[in-house]
Amino acid sequence: MAIEFKKKPGLVAYLTAGDPDLATTRDIALAAIDNGADVIELGVPFSDPLADGPVIQRASERAVARGTRLTDVLALAKELRAARPQAGIILFSYLNPVLRLGLKDFCAKAKDAGADGVLLTDMIVEEAEEYLDAMRANQLAPVFLAAPTSPDARMKAIADHSQGFVYAISRTGITGTQSSLTDDAESVVKRLRQFTKLPIAIGFGISNAEHVRAVGKFADAAVVGSALVQLIEKTGPERAAEEVGKFVAELRA
Repeated sequence: MAIEFKKKPGLVAYLTAGDPDLATTRDIALAAIDNGADVIELGVPFSDPLADGPVIQRASERAVARGTRLTDVLALAKELRAARPQAGIILFSYLNPVLRLGLKDFCAKAKDAGADGVLLTDMIVEEAEEYLDAMRANQLAPVFLAAPTSPDARMKAIADHSQGFVYAISRTGITGTQSSLTDDAESVVKRLRQFTKLPIAIGFGISNAEHVRAVGKFADAAVVGSALVQLIEKTGPERAAEEVGKFVAELRA
């Protein structure tokens, strides 16, 4: 299946589900979609989010403390699918919560929720056979991460097994905002282009409209995560949806 990006660059908005609470996450996601986000990545909160920087770590800790579970995120995805049928919905998780539920059960429930695809941050393509079988059986798009340090053989494997889009990491390390894009961002996209015709989204550190414009010169979509999560943290639940809507509109402008 393909994710539709309405204009270049497309915009993928990452949210930690359950931060500050599930109802507010729903409102924030709808505001993001209504102001130009093509895809919502619903982050499943996890107690040990090693790939994430302090902003998303704090959000995950708050959501876990509130009792947010994978089943809650699946229910939220189903609500978003009903409310905004045109939006792309990707479930973004660490492997552990999925294994606790069971791969086959998770994929069946993700399909029932109306998700388009899944990104498991610590699922490596070389060990993904059972996961890919379960994804195919439920017509879900597996999205894999490609890093600047990935050798060409691994880049090709990632490209061959991804659907919807490929998520290119702009730099090595953890998630988080940054003042400027690294040279690695354009380089990793160019390398991936050798192996796939899928859209390529670039993430890790994309924080403002200037970054999004820069991404549009070499990639198909920008992934904005920590900047959104930080905005939610600063504004609080009463104003979070409104402020995220304004910010997404600025990114699109």
